[in-house]
Amino acid sequence: MEKTELERVQRYLRTLFGNPQIKVTARTKKKDSAEVYLGEEFIGVLYRDDEDDDLSYNFQMAILDSDLE
Repeated sequence: MEKTELERVQRYLRTLFGNPQIKVTARTKKKDSAEVYLGEEFIGVLYRDDEDDDLSYNFQMAILDSDLE
């Protein structure tokens, strides 16, 4: 993902969740996805999906049972 694309998605997520601490950063070995952080804590992966000429982004976040305690 290009830097401008990462910035656009980061701006959207910050606005959507009302949290300026959300960071979207490029992954070193993968070009179709990025890492999402809340402050310094990794919270998930953002995937770019451009199949069928319909661009979208999918955010995947795992919540462990131990995180709920």
